[in-house]
Amino acid sequence: MQFIDFDKTDAYRLLTEHTLNKFDFRVKLDAERVGRCRIPMAAGLTYSWAAKAVDDKTLKLLQALSDEQELIAKYRALLSGEVMNTGENRRVLHHLLRGGHGQPVIENKRDIGEFYRGELDRLCEFASSVHSGKYKGSTGKPFTTVIQIGIGGSDLGPRALYLALENWAAAEGKKKLTAKFISNVDPDDASAVIASCELEQSLFILVSKSGTTQETLANELFVRDKLITAGLDASKHMIAVTSETSPLAHNTNYLDSFYIDDYVGGRYSSSSAVGGCVLSLAFGPEVFREFLAGAAEADALALQPDINKNAALLDALIGVWERNFQKYPCTAVLPYSQALSRFPAHLQQLDMESNGKRVNRNGVPLSYSTGPVVFGESGTNGQHSFYQLLHQGTDIIPLQFIGFSESQRGDDVTVDGSVSQTKLAANLAAQIAAFAKGQDNADLNKEFHGGRPSSLIFGKRLTPQVLGSLLAHYENKVMFQGFVWNINSFDQEGVQLGKVLTKKVLAGSPADSALEAYSKIFGI
Repeated sequence: MQFIDFDKTDAYRLLTEHTLNKFDFRVKLDAERVGRCRIPMAAGLTYSWAAKAVDDKTLKLLQALSDEQELIAKYRALLSGEVMNTGENRRVLHHLLRGGHGQPVIENKRDIGEFYRGELDRLCEFASSVHSGKYKGSTGKPFTTVIQIGIGGSDLGPRALYLALENWAAAEGKKKLTAKFISNVDPDDASAVIASCELEQSLFILVSKSGTTQETLANELFVRDKLITAGLDASKHMIAVTSETSPLAHNTNYLDSFYIDDYVGGRYSSSSAVGGCVLSLAFGPEVFREFLAGAAEADALALQPDINKNAALLDALIGVWERNFQKYPCTAVLPYSQALSRFPAHLQQLDMESNGKRVNRNGVPLSYSTGPVVFGESGTNGQHSFYQLLHQGTDIIPLQFIGFSESQRGDDVTVDGSVSQTKLAANLAAQIAAFAKGQDNADLNKEFHGGRPSSLIFGKRLTPQVLGSLLAHYENKVMFQGFVWNINSFDQEGVQLGKVLTKKVLAGSPADSALEAYSKIFGI
Protein backbone atom coordinates (compact mmCIF):
# COMPACT_ATOMS: atom_id res chain seq x y z
CA MET A 1 0.00 0.00 0.00
CA GLN A 2 1.50 3.32 -1.12
CA PHE A 3 0.74 6.87 -0.05
CA ILE A 4 1.52 9.22 -2.94
CA ASP A 5 0.44 12.75 -3.76
CA PHE A 6 -2.59 13.03 -6.03
CA ASP A 7 -0.79 14.85 -8.84
CA LYS A 8 1.81 12.08 -9.07
CA THR A 9 -0.80 9.51 -10.12
CA ASP A 10 -1.61 8.41 -13.66
CA ALA A 11 -5.28 9.03 -12.89
CA TYR A 12 -4.58 12.70 -12.22
CA ARG A 13 -3.08 13.13 -15.68
CA LEU A 14 -5.91 11.26 -17.38
CA LEU A 15 -8.58 13.22 -15.52
CA THR A 16 -6.84 16.47 -16.46
CA GLU A 17 -6.99 15.46 -20.12
CA HIS A 18 -10.61 14.39 -19.69
CA THR A 19 -11.66 17.92 -18.67
CA LEU A 20 -11.34 18.87 -22.36
CA ASN A 21 -14.34 16.64 -23.11
CA LYS A 22 -17.29 18.64 -21.82
CA PHE A 23 -20.32 16.62 -20.73
CA ASP A 24 -23.43 18.82 -20.91
CA PHE A 25 -25.73 17.29 -18.33
CA ARG A 26 -28.23 20.08 -18.99
CA VAL A 27 -29.08 18.28 -22.22
CA LYS A 28 -28.50 14.72 -20.99
CA LEU A 29 -30.60 15.04 -17.82
CA ASP A 30 -33.83 13.17 -18.57
CA ALA A 31 -36.06 10.58 -16.93
CA GLU A 32 -33.83 7.69 -18.02
CA ARG A 33 -30.73 9.29 -16.48
CA VAL A 34 -32.56 10.13 -13.25
CA GLY A 35 -33.65 6.52 -12.96
CA ARG A 36 -30.24 5.06 -13.79
CA CYS A 37 -27.74 7.28 -11.97
CA ARG A 38 -28.40 6.21 -8.41
CA ILE A 39 -26.93 3.88 -5.77
CA PRO A 40 -28.67 2.24 -2.77
CA MET A 41 -27.35 3.39 0.60
CA ALA A 42 -27.79 1.96 4.08
CA ALA A 43 -31.15 2.14 5.88
CA GLY A 44 -33.15 2.54 2.68
CA LEU A 45 -31.53 5.77 1.47
CA THR A 46 -30.51 6.35 -2.14
CA TYR A 47 -27.71 8.50 -3.58
CA SER A 48 -28.37 10.12 -6.98
CA TRP A 49 -25.74 11.82 -9.15
CA ALA A 50 -27.95 12.30 -12.22
CA ALA A 51 -27.53 16.09 -12.14
CA LYS A 52 -23.73 15.94 -12.14
CA ALA A 53 -21.32 16.60 -15.02
CA VAL A 54 -20.28 12.96 -14.97
CA ASP A 55 -20.47 10.57 -17.92
CA ASP A 56 -19.41 6.94 -18.32
CA LYS A 57 -15.83 7.92 -19.21
CA THR A 58 -15.62 10.07 -16.07
CA LEU A 59 -16.84 7.15 -13.95
CA LYS A 60 -14.25 4.88 -15.51
CA LEU A 61 -11.45 7.33 -14.74
CA LEU A 62 -12.71 7.87 -11.18
CA GLN A 63 -12.72 4.09 -10.67
CA ALA A 64 -9.13 4.02 -11.90
CA LEU A 65 -8.27 6.80 -9.44
CA SER A 66 -9.83 4.85 -6.57
CA ASP A 67 -7.90 1.73 -7.55
CA GLU A 68 -4.59 3.55 -8.04
CA GLN A 69 -4.83 5.38 -4.71
CA GLU A 70 -5.90 2.10 -3.05
CA LEU A 71 -8.81 3.79 -1.27
CA ILE A 72 -10.50 0.61 -0.08
CA ALA A 73 -7.21 -0.90 1.08
CA LYS A 74 -6.51 2.25 3.09
CA TYR A 75 -9.98 2.11 4.60
CA ARG A 76 -9.38 -1.52 5.58
CA ALA A 77 -6.03 -0.52 7.11
CA LEU A 78 -7.79 2.16 9.14
CA LEU A 79 -10.38 -0.38 10.33
CA SER A 80 -7.65 -2.83 11.37
CA GLY A 81 -6.08 -0.24 13.64
CA GLU A 82 -3.07 0.93 11.63
CA VAL A 83 -1.80 4.41 12.50
CA MET A 84 -3.59 6.67 10.00
CA ASN A 85 -3.39 9.93 11.96
CA THR A 86 0.24 10.64 11.06
CA GLY A 87 0.30 14.11 12.61
CA GLU A 88 -0.42 12.76 16.09
CA ASN A 89 0.81 9.19 15.52
CA ARG A 90 -2.58 7.74 16.42
CA ARG A 91 -5.00 5.13 15.22
CA VAL A 92 -8.39 6.28 13.88
CA LEU A 93 -11.14 4.18 15.43
CA HIS A 94 -14.50 5.93 15.23
CA HIS A 95 -15.76 3.10 13.00
CA LEU A 96 -15.00 0.67 15.82
CA LEU A 97 -17.62 2.43 17.95
CA ARG A 98 -20.30 0.88 15.71
CA GLY A 99 -18.69 -2.44 14.84
CA GLY A 100 -15.53 -1.83 12.87
CA HIS A 101 -15.97 -4.47 10.15
CA GLY A 102 -12.37 -5.58 10.60
CA GLN A 103 -10.08 -7.59 12.82
CA PRO A 104 -10.10 -6.89 16.58
CA VAL A 105 -7.88 -3.93 17.46
CA ILE A 106 -5.54 -4.90 20.29
CA GLU A 107 -3.17 -2.57 22.15
CA ASN A 108 -1.06 -3.71 25.10
CA LYS A 109 -3.21 -6.87 25.26
CA ARG A 110 -6.33 -4.70 25.54
CA ASP A 111 -9.19 -5.20 23.07
CA ILE A 112 -10.15 -1.60 22.26
CA GLY A 113 -13.43 -2.67 20.68
CA GLU A 114 -14.36 -4.44 23.90
CA PHE A 115 -13.61 -1.24 25.81
CA TYR A 116 -15.87 0.75 23.47
CA ARG A 117 -18.67 -1.80 23.81
CA GLY A 118 -18.33 -1.72 27.59
CA GLU A 119 -18.69 2.05 27.68
CA LEU A 120 -21.72 1.83 25.39
CA ASP A 121 -23.35 -0.67 27.75
CA ARG A 122 -22.55 1.50 30.76
CA LEU A 123 -23.99 4.69 29.28
CA CYS A 124 -27.13 2.85 28.13
CA GLU A 125 -27.58 1.39 31.62
CA PHE A 126 -27.10 4.83 33.18
CA ALA A 127 -29.71 6.38 30.87
CA SER A 128 -32.18 3.65 31.76
CA SER A 129 -31.52 4.27 35.46
CA VAL A 130 -32.29 7.97 35.02
CA HIS A 131 -35.52 7.11 33.21
CA SER A 132 -36.55 4.66 35.93
CA GLY A 133 -35.95 7.26 38.65
CA LYS A 134 -32.96 5.50 40.23
CA TYR A 135 -30.98 8.69 39.72
CA LYS A 136 -32.65 11.95 40.68
CA GLY A 137 -31.58 15.51 41.39
CA SER A 138 -30.27 16.51 44.81
CA THR A 139 -33.77 17.56 45.98
CA GLY A 140 -35.26 14.21 45.02
CA LYS A 141 -37.04 15.38 41.89
CA PRO A 142 -36.68 13.39 38.62
CA PHE A 143 -34.61 14.81 35.80
CA THR A 144 -36.61 16.37 32.99
CA THR A 145 -33.81 18.16 31.11
CA VAL A 146 -30.32 17.13 30.01
CA ILE A 147 -27.85 19.88 29.09
CA GLN A 148 -24.63 19.14 27.22
CA ILE A 149 -21.63 21.40 27.87
CA GLY A 150 -19.05 21.11 25.09
CA ILE A 151 -17.70 22.85 22.03
CA GLY A 152 -16.68 21.84 18.49
CA GLY A 153 -17.16 18.12 18.01
CA SER A 154 -18.54 17.86 21.53
CA ASP A 155 -21.44 20.09 20.50
CA LEU A 156 -22.02 20.29 16.74
CA GLY A 157 -22.61 16.60 16.02
CA PRO A 158 -24.64 15.77 19.15
CA ARG A 159 -26.74 18.92 18.78
CA ALA A 160 -27.42 18.21 15.09
CA LEU A 161 -28.40 14.60 15.84
CA TYR A 162 -30.67 15.53 18.74
CA LEU A 163 -32.53 18.08 16.64
CA ALA A 164 -32.74 15.56 13.81
CA LEU A 165 -34.61 13.07 15.99
CA GLU A 166 -36.59 15.33 18.31
CA ASN A 167 -39.76 15.38 16.19
CA TRP A 168 -39.45 11.69 15.32
CA ALA A 169 -39.16 10.79 19.01
CA ALA A 170 -42.18 12.91 19.91
CA ALA A 171 -44.26 11.23 17.21
CA GLU A 172 -43.12 7.75 18.25
CA GLY A 173 -43.54 8.32 21.99
CA LYS A 174 -39.79 7.96 22.52
CA LYS A 175 -38.95 11.32 24.01
CA LYS A 176 -37.73 10.97 27.60
CA LEU A 177 -35.92 14.22 28.41
CA THR A 178 -35.58 17.58 26.72
CA ALA A 179 -32.00 18.31 25.66
CA LYS A 180 -30.28 21.68 25.54
CA PHE A 181 -26.71 22.65 24.70
CA ILE A 182 -24.13 25.15 26.00
CA SER A 183 -21.08 25.67 23.79
CA ASN A 184 -19.94 29.28 23.43
CA VAL A 185 -17.74 30.76 26.15
CA ASP A 186 -19.88 33.89 25.76
CA PRO A 187 -21.69 33.95 29.15
CA ASP A 188 -24.94 34.89 27.43
CA ASP A 189 -25.09 31.36 26.00
CA ALA A 190 -24.96 29.53 29.34
CA SER A 191 -27.09 32.16 31.06
CA ALA A 192 -29.91 31.87 28.53
CA VAL A 193 -29.93 28.06 28.66
CA ILE A 194 -29.95 27.94 32.46
CA ALA A 195 -32.73 30.52 32.61
CA SER A 196 -34.87 28.28 30.39
CA CYS A 197 -34.84 25.22 32.66
CA GLU A 198 -35.51 24.07 36.22
CA LEU A 199 -32.07 23.56 37.73
CA GLU A 200 -33.17 21.02 40.33
CA GLN A 201 -34.47 18.80 37.50
CA SER A 202 -31.52 19.31 35.16
CA LEU A 203 -28.67 16.90 34.46
CA PHE A 204 -25.54 18.35 32.87
CA ILE A 205 -23.11 16.44 30.64
CA LEU A 206 -19.61 17.90 30.66
CA VAL A 207 -17.76 16.79 27.50
CA SER A 208 -14.02 17.33 27.16
CA LYS A 209 -11.72 14.52 26.06
CA SER A 210 -8.62 16.29 27.35
CA GLY A 211 -10.33 17.72 30.42
CA THR A 212 -8.63 21.04 29.64
CA THR A 213 -10.86 22.66 26.99
CA GLN A 214 -10.94 26.31 28.03
CA GLU A 215 -14.45 27.20 26.89
CA THR A 216 -15.98 24.01 28.31
CA LEU A 217 -14.33 24.34 31.72
CA ALA A 218 -15.37 27.99 31.93
CA ASN A 219 -18.96 26.99 31.23
CA GLU A 220 -18.76 24.18 33.79
CA LEU A 221 -17.74 26.67 36.48
CA PHE A 222 -20.57 28.97 35.38
CA VAL A 223 -23.06 26.11 35.77
CA ARG A 224 -21.60 24.89 39.07
CA ASP A 225 -21.90 28.39 40.48
CA LYS A 226 -25.57 28.52 39.50
CA LEU A 227 -26.23 25.10 41.03
CA ILE A 228 -24.51 25.96 44.30
CA THR A 229 -26.26 29.34 44.50
CA ALA A 230 -29.57 27.48 44.08
CA GLY A 231 -28.65 25.28 47.05
CA LEU A 232 -28.10 22.15 44.95
CA ASP A 233 -25.37 19.49 45.17
CA ALA A 234 -23.58 19.95 41.85
CA SER A 235 -22.07 16.45 41.99
CA LYS A 236 -25.56 14.97 41.69
CA HIS A 237 -26.42 17.05 38.66
CA MET A 238 -23.40 16.46 36.44
CA ILE A 239 -21.76 13.60 34.54
CA ALA A 240 -18.53 13.71 32.52
CA VAL A 241 -17.50 12.35 29.14
CA THR A 242 -13.71 12.42 28.95
CA SER A 243 -10.60 10.28 28.54
CA GLU A 244 -9.31 8.02 31.28
CA THR A 245 -6.16 10.13 31.55
CA SER A 246 -7.83 13.54 31.87
CA PRO A 247 -8.16 15.53 35.13
CA LEU A 248 -11.90 14.86 35.00
CA ALA A 249 -11.55 11.06 35.09
CA HIS A 250 -12.62 9.09 38.19
CA ASN A 251 -13.70 12.32 39.84
CA THR A 252 -16.24 12.39 42.68
CA ASN A 253 -17.46 15.79 41.49
CA TYR A 254 -19.53 13.88 38.89
CA LEU A 255 -22.44 11.50 39.28
CA ASP A 256 -20.73 9.20 36.78
CA SER A 257 -18.09 9.37 34.03
CA PHE A 258 -17.94 7.76 30.59
CA TYR A 259 -14.74 7.36 28.64
CA ILE A 260 -13.42 7.81 25.14
CA ASP A 261 -9.81 7.82 23.94
CA ASP A 262 -7.48 9.69 21.62
CA TYR A 263 -8.36 7.38 18.73
CA VAL A 264 -11.78 9.05 18.38
CA GLY A 265 -11.47 12.59 17.03
CA GLY A 266 -13.92 15.21 18.27
CA ARG A 267 -15.73 15.68 14.96
CA TYR A 268 -15.98 11.90 14.61
CA SER A 269 -17.17 11.31 18.18
CA SER A 270 -20.97 11.39 17.83
CA SER A 271 -20.98 7.56 17.79
CA SER A 272 -19.27 7.51 21.20
CA ALA A 273 -20.49 8.64 24.62
CA VAL A 274 -20.10 12.20 23.32
CA GLY A 275 -23.30 11.72 21.33
CA GLY A 276 -24.51 8.58 23.05
CA CYS A 277 -25.11 10.05 26.49
CA VAL A 278 -27.32 12.92 25.39
CA LEU A 279 -29.20 10.87 22.76
CA SER A 280 -29.77 7.95 25.14
CA LEU A 281 -30.96 10.22 27.92
CA ALA A 282 -33.21 12.19 25.59
CA PHE A 283 -34.72 9.33 23.59
CA GLY A 284 -33.72 6.06 25.25
CA PRO A 285 -30.67 3.82 24.73
CA GLU A 286 -32.44 1.64 22.15
CA VAL A 287 -32.76 4.68 19.87
CA PHE A 288 -29.02 5.33 20.09
CA ARG A 289 -28.33 1.68 19.27
CA GLU A 290 -30.58 1.97 16.20
CA PHE A 291 -28.56 5.01 15.13
CA LEU A 292 -25.33 3.00 15.50
CA ALA A 293 -26.81 0.14 13.47
CA GLY A 294 -27.54 2.47 10.56
CA ALA A 295 -23.99 3.82 10.69
CA ALA A 296 -22.54 0.29 10.84
CA GLU A 297 -24.51 -0.72 7.76
CA ALA A 298 -23.16 2.32 5.89
CA ASP A 299 -19.61 1.50 7.00
CA ALA A 300 -19.97 -2.01 5.58
CA LEU A 301 -21.24 -0.73 2.22
CA ALA A 302 -18.28 1.64 2.05
CA LEU A 303 -15.97 -1.38 1.72
CA GLN A 304 -17.31 -2.12 -1.78
CA PRO A 305 -14.49 -1.46 -4.32
CA ASP A 306 -16.87 -0.86 -7.25
CA ILE A 307 -17.69 2.85 -7.18
CA ASN A 308 -21.03 2.11 -8.84
CA LYS A 309 -22.03 0.18 -5.71
CA ASN A 310 -20.42 2.42 -3.07
CA ALA A 311 -22.28 5.71 -2.54
CA ALA A 312 -19.76 7.24 -0.12
CA LEU A 313 -16.85 6.45 -2.42
CA LEU A 314 -18.56 7.76 -5.55
CA ASP A 315 -19.73 10.90 -3.74
CA ALA A 316 -16.13 11.48 -2.62
CA LEU A 317 -14.67 10.96 -6.08
CA ILE A 318 -17.21 13.22 -7.79
CA GLY A 319 -16.31 15.83 -5.18
CA VAL A 320 -12.63 15.47 -6.14
CA TRP A 321 -13.58 15.75 -9.84
CA GLU A 322 -15.40 19.01 -9.12
CA ARG A 323 -12.77 20.44 -6.75
CA ASN A 324 -9.60 19.64 -8.67
CA PHE A 325 -10.65 19.49 -12.32
CA GLN A 326 -13.71 21.70 -12.57
CA LYS A 327 -12.11 24.10 -10.06
CA TYR A 328 -15.17 24.64 -7.84
CA PRO A 329 -13.99 25.94 -4.44
CA CYS A 330 -17.24 25.55 -2.46
CA THR A 331 -20.09 23.11 -1.92
CA ALA A 332 -23.49 23.66 -0.30
CA VAL A 333 -25.38 21.14 1.85
CA LEU A 334 -29.13 21.70 1.45
CA PRO A 335 -31.37 19.38 3.48
CA TYR A 336 -35.08 19.75 2.72
CA SER A 337 -35.91 18.71 6.28
CA GLN A 338 -36.17 21.09 9.21
CA ALA A 339 -34.98 18.25 11.43
CA LEU A 340 -31.57 18.55 9.71
CA SER A 341 -31.33 22.30 10.34
CA ARG A 342 -27.98 21.96 12.16
CA PHE A 343 -26.63 19.10 10.04
CA PRO A 344 -24.82 21.45 7.60
CA ALA A 345 -23.02 23.07 10.55
CA HIS A 346 -21.77 19.66 11.69
CA LEU A 347 -20.67 18.74 8.16
CA GLN A 348 -18.89 22.08 7.93
CA GLN A 349 -16.64 21.07 10.81
CA LEU A 350 -16.36 17.46 9.68
CA ASP A 351 -15.20 18.41 6.18
CA MET A 352 -13.28 21.64 6.67
CA GLU A 353 -11.45 20.60 9.84
CA SER A 354 -10.56 17.24 8.32
CA ASN A 355 -9.51 18.21 4.80
CA GLY A 356 -8.54 21.85 5.15
CA LYS A 357 -4.86 20.93 4.79
CA ARG A 358 -2.06 22.31 2.60
CA VAL A 359 0.58 19.64 3.32
CA ASN A 360 0.53 15.89 2.76
CA ARG A 361 0.68 13.13 5.36
CA ASN A 362 4.43 13.70 5.70
CA GLY A 363 4.23 17.48 6.07
CA VAL A 364 5.28 18.27 2.49
CA PRO A 365 3.46 21.22 0.80
CA LEU A 366 0.95 20.30 -1.89
CA SER A 367 0.53 21.91 -5.29
CA TYR A 368 -3.17 21.11 -5.72
CA SER A 369 -6.39 22.08 -3.96
CA THR A 370 -7.81 20.02 -1.10
CA GLY A 371 -11.03 20.45 0.90
CA PRO A 372 -13.75 22.85 -0.30
CA VAL A 373 -15.56 25.51 1.69
CA VAL A 374 -18.77 23.93 3.03
CA PHE A 375 -21.91 25.83 3.98
CA GLY A 376 -25.63 25.21 3.97
CA GLU A 377 -29.12 25.79 5.25
CA SER A 378 -32.34 23.82 5.36
CA GLY A 379 -34.84 24.21 2.52
CA THR A 380 -36.98 26.09 1.84
CA ASN A 381 -35.33 28.72 4.08
CA GLY A 382 -32.20 28.77 1.95
CA GLN A 383 -34.23 29.54 -1.15
CA HIS A 384 -35.09 32.91 0.38
CA SER A 385 -31.52 33.55 1.48
CA PHE A 386 -28.55 32.65 -0.75
CA TYR A 387 -30.06 30.72 -3.67
CA GLN A 388 -29.92 33.88 -5.78
CA LEU A 389 -26.14 33.56 -5.92
CA LEU A 390 -26.35 29.80 -6.46
CA HIS A 391 -28.62 30.28 -9.48
CA GLN A 392 -27.20 33.42 -11.12
CA GLY A 393 -23.91 34.21 -9.43
CA THR A 394 -20.60 34.24 -11.28
CA ASP A 395 -19.33 31.10 -9.49
CA ILE A 396 -20.73 27.61 -9.88
CA ILE A 397 -21.21 25.93 -6.50
CA PRO A 398 -21.99 22.18 -6.42
CA LEU A 399 -25.04 21.36 -4.32
CA GLN A 400 -25.81 18.45 -2.02
CA PHE A 401 -29.57 18.01 -1.55
CA ILE A 402 -31.16 15.73 1.07
CA GLY A 403 -34.90 15.01 1.12
CA PHE A 404 -37.64 12.68 2.38
CA SER A 405 -41.07 11.82 1.08
CA GLU A 406 -42.65 11.75 4.56
CA SER A 407 -42.43 14.13 7.51
CA GLN A 408 -41.46 12.88 10.95
CA ARG A 409 -44.60 13.85 12.83
CA GLY A 410 -47.15 13.24 10.08
CA ASP A 411 -48.99 16.37 11.21
CA ASP A 412 -49.94 18.39 8.12
CA VAL A 413 -52.58 20.55 6.48
CA THR A 414 -53.94 20.85 2.94
CA VAL A 415 -53.62 24.27 1.31
CA ASP A 416 -54.26 24.95 -2.39
CA GLY A 417 -54.72 21.27 -3.12
CA SER A 418 -51.59 19.85 -1.46
CA VAL A 419 -50.14 19.31 2.00
CA SER A 420 -47.02 21.11 3.21
CA GLN A 421 -44.81 18.02 2.94
CA THR A 422 -45.75 17.73 -0.73
CA LYS A 423 -44.96 21.42 -1.22
CA LEU A 424 -41.55 20.85 0.40
CA ALA A 425 -40.79 17.92 -1.92
CA ALA A 426 -42.03 19.88 -4.95
CA ASN A 427 -39.66 22.72 -4.09
CA LEU A 428 -36.76 20.28 -3.85
CA ALA A 429 -37.50 18.65 -7.21
CA ALA A 430 -37.98 22.06 -8.83
CA GLN A 431 -34.67 23.38 -7.51
CA ILE A 432 -32.68 20.42 -8.84
CA ALA A 433 -34.19 20.87 -12.30
CA ALA A 434 -33.83 24.65 -12.24
CA PHE A 435 -30.17 24.51 -11.22
CA ALA A 436 -29.42 21.90 -13.86
CA LYS A 437 -31.39 23.07 -16.86
CA GLY A 438 -31.68 26.82 -16.34
CA GLN A 439 -33.89 29.05 -18.49
CA ASP A 440 -33.32 31.10 -21.63
CA ASN A 441 -34.68 34.64 -21.66
CA ALA A 442 -34.08 37.69 -23.83
CA ASP A 443 -33.97 39.68 -20.60
CA LEU A 444 -30.54 38.68 -19.24
CA ASN A 445 -31.64 39.59 -15.73
CA LYS A 446 -34.11 36.68 -15.97
CA GLU A 447 -31.81 34.26 -17.76
CA PHE A 448 -30.51 31.18 -15.91
CA HIS A 449 -27.49 29.51 -17.48
CA GLY A 450 -28.13 26.25 -15.66
CA GLY A 451 -25.33 23.71 -15.54
CA ARG A 452 -25.25 23.97 -11.74
CA PRO A 453 -24.48 20.41 -10.57
CA SER A 454 -26.20 18.72 -7.64
CA SER A 455 -26.46 15.37 -5.92
CA LEU A 456 -29.47 14.07 -4.01
CA ILE A 457 -29.74 11.73 -1.05
CA PHE A 458 -33.35 10.71 -0.55
CA GLY A 459 -35.44 8.34 1.53
CA LYS A 460 -38.87 7.76 2.97
CA ARG A 461 -38.57 9.21 6.50
CA LEU A 462 -35.79 10.41 8.79
CA THR A 463 -35.40 7.80 11.54
CA PRO A 464 -32.51 6.89 13.88
CA GLN A 465 -31.15 4.26 11.46
CA VAL A 466 -31.46 6.63 8.52
CA LEU A 467 -29.65 9.32 10.50
CA GLY A 468 -26.82 6.89 11.33
CA SER A 469 -26.54 6.00 7.65
CA LEU A 470 -26.43 9.66 6.67
CA LEU A 471 -23.75 10.57 9.22
CA ALA A 472 -21.52 7.62 8.30
CA HIS A 473 -21.92 8.39 4.59
CA TYR A 474 -20.41 11.84 5.04
CA GLU A 475 -17.71 10.67 7.45
CA ASN A 476 -16.61 8.06 4.92
CA LYS A 477 -16.85 10.51 2.03
CA VAL A 478 -14.45 12.87 3.83
CA MET A 479 -12.12 9.98 4.65
CA PHE A 480 -11.94 8.81 1.03
CA GLN A 481 -11.23 12.34 -0.21
CA GLY A 482 -8.41 12.67 2.29
CA PHE A 483 -6.90 9.43 0.99
CA VAL A 484 -7.12 10.73 -2.60
CA TRP A 485 -5.37 13.98 -1.66
CA ASN A 486 -2.81 12.11 0.50
CA ILE A 487 -3.50 14.30 3.51
CA ASN A 488 -4.12 13.54 7.16
CA SER A 489 -7.86 14.01 7.67
CA PHE A 490 -7.68 13.22 11.39
CA ASP A 491 -5.73 16.01 13.09
CA GLN A 492 -6.55 19.71 13.35
CA GLU A 493 -3.41 21.75 13.96
CA GLY A 494 -5.15 24.73 12.36
CA VAL A 495 -7.18 25.35 15.52
CA GLN A 496 -4.17 25.41 17.85
CA LEU A 497 -2.46 28.75 17.13
CA GLY A 498 -5.47 30.80 18.17
CA LYS A 499 -5.64 28.88 21.45
CA VAL A 500 -1.99 29.58 22.19
CA LEU A 501 -2.35 33.30 21.53
CA THR A 502 -5.52 33.47 23.62
CA LYS A 503 -3.64 32.07 26.60
CA LYS A 504 -0.92 34.70 26.11
CA VAL A 505 -3.49 37.48 26.08
CA LEU A 506 -5.19 36.17 29.24
CA ALA A 507 -1.79 35.84 30.94
CA GLY A 508 -1.04 39.48 30.15
CA SER A 509 1.88 38.68 27.87
CA PRO A 510 0.70 38.94 24.24
CA ALA A 511 4.31 39.45 23.00
CA ASP A 512 3.08 41.08 19.80
CA SER A 513 2.18 44.76 19.39
CA ALA A 514 -0.78 44.13 17.10
CA LEU A 515 -2.17 41.44 19.38
CA GLU A 516 -1.72 43.74 22.35
CA ALA A 517 -3.51 46.59 20.53
CA TYR A 518 -6.46 44.38 19.58
CA SER A 519 -6.66 43.14 23.18
CA LYS A 520 -6.82 46.68 24.50
CA ILE A 521 -9.87 47.38 22.33
CA PHE A 522 -11.76 45.05 24.68
CA GLY A 523 -10.13 46.30 27.85
CA ILE A 524 -7.91 43.26 28.34
